[in-house]
Amino acid sequence: MNIIIGTHECKADAKGRLLLPSPFKKQLPDLQGGFVLKRAIYTQCLELWPMAEWNIMMKDLSQMNRFDPETNKFLTLFMAGIKTIDIDDIGRILIPKDLIAFAKIDKEVVFHAKLNIIEIYDKAVYEKETNISPDDFAKMTQNVMKNFKSTNNGVS
Repeated sequence: MNIIIGTHECKADAKGRLLLPSPFKKQLPDLQGGFVLKRAIYTQCLELWPMAEWNIMMKDLSQMNRFDPETNKFLTLFMAGIKTIDIDDIGRILIPKDLIAFAKIDKEVVFHAKLNIIEIYDKAVYEKETNISPDDFAKMTQNVMKNFKSTNNGVS
């Protein structure tokens, strides 16, 4: 898994094109391999998956029982609206209109790295999503991390 780091802002043009920030271009192993763009599950944003990472996810999901009705429905919803996209010669990606509408992308956009993918938010949605008090974030961290088994032997 290739971990991506950073949060960067840019502007969308009238055609829905976004310039992939250069720090991400440097971190992504294979820009020519293409990407998968999909709707996020828990937030109103888009997920940009490097094709290699997407293929790993698809290999895992292909092991699921498609004859189970709930699993079948999940796969339908998970795969709904996905698009394969490429980066043009200038370094831009074109966001299809249906995905722009889903994420409510207007002009100002935030690219936000999340482990091995990049989330793409409308700036106002991103600011609302990340607006949390330090105390609430500390409580969330305690709750999420209480059963986490780290491999770094307590080093932080």
